[in-house]
Amino acid sequence: MEHKTKELNLWDRIMMAITFAEAGEEKTAIELLDNKTRERRPETRVRKTEQRPELRV
Repeated sequence: MEHKTKELNLWDRIMMAITFAEAGEEKTAIELLDNKTRERRPETRVRKTEQRPELRV
């Protein structure tokens, strides 16, 4: 089953997969999420590398 999922954003694909899964179409739901949903996007936020000293009162 081929879908035009390239035009849909992540949110739309997740919502479609949920709808198919609730209707009992697990294979279709997995196919919708299989392509890009499982790929990890690189993290864009900056990680702290410096440890601050602990302040105690």
